Amino acid sequence: MDHRFTGPAYTLGIEEELMILDDQTLDLSNSVESLLAAAPPVEGEPQLKEELMESVVEIMTTPSGSMDEVGEQLRGLRRTVQAVAHECGLAIGSAGTHPFALWEEQRIVARPRYQELVSALRWVARQELIFGVHVHVGVDGPEKAIHVANGMRVHLPLLLALSANSPFWRADETGLLSTRTPVFRVFPRVGIPPRYEDWEDYERRVTFMVDSRVIEDYTYLWYDVRPHPRLGTVEVRVMDAQTRVEHTLGLAALVQALVKELCEHFDSGEPLSSYPYEMLDENKFIAARHGLDGELVDLPKEERVPTRALARRVLDRVREHAQELGSDDELAAVDDLLERGNGASRQVVVFGANHDLREVMREVVDKTAA
Repeated sequence: MDHRFTGPAYTLGIEEELMILDDQTLDLSNSVESLLAAAPPVEGEPQLKEELMESVVEIMTTPSGSMDEVGEQLRGLRRTVQAVAHECGLAIGSAGTHPFALWEEQRIVARPRYQELVSALRWVARQELIFGVHVHVGVDGPEKAIHVANGMRVHLPLLLALSANSPFWRADETGLLSTRTPVFRVFPRVGIPPRYEDWEDYERRVTFMVDSRVIEDYTYLWYDVRPHPRLGTVEVRVMDAQTRVEHTLGLAALVQALVKELCEHFDSGEPLSSYPYEMLDENKFIAARHGLDGELVDLPKEERVPTRALARRVLDRVREHAQELGSDDELAAVDDLLERGNGASRQVVVFGANHDLREVMREVVDKTAA
């Protein structure tokens, strides 16, 4: 399998899936084609693109070694898409789910990949009305990329707890802080990924799936973390879309620092700790259910610890890595999540005032723009 795990290491790229909304009603709007047609042209790779449904637009930064540059790009892309939306009588919002939208009212984008996906998965694909943020970090070696992806598995529940931002689904307060997580779980090839022994093992197992004609290529593996050979990155996909751009950047800085820690662990020659898959998966459910207010199992030990305490311990441990990468300022946004609550808890507070989901959605739109 061809790959680009050639460096430079720790380059950063961010993808955000955003809601396209009617500016007046705040209902989702099947308007991505109009939005893309009205967007200003850019050179090189597209930075605005369609996703599965016509009510979603994805924005993507180009790879950069500088957090300042990535932050400038992401803020600029949000401003651009919001300005274009305003001209079209639309608005843009960012959260893990729309509080009261129905997937039955959303149109599938007229692109072969998505039409074929719906044909293959039917209801499983049609009901996937969710929004995430994906972080890519460059890694300089295929064996190192596998080591990083394996090692990142234990951190996925914590990243989900920090990013949980979807407490509502189909006008219902679900009792979960990341409803996006179980909605996406009905897809095949999602969740905590398998552990790969090395690059050869990864290559062999993916090739087996391709040759069996169950997937077209590795991009049909939608795990929470995955090597991305074509880009030369490890991609972390577990997180809900963030309403505030500073929270997206803070989580990206944390992911980048964790990747650096795991890369240096690989260079030291030390093996990774072994974690029971079922406990990784259990921690992920606890994170989706309780966010930062729960208790995660402190693997490989059997003790449950407050999620916030575990997050602060990990944050303190990787802060030096973030300083070396020039992204320690962005970690202040992670501190803010720990002190003031994640996006889901903030949505619940807004809803508690008047039990008005459109008021929740207006708050999301306002803070997305800010």
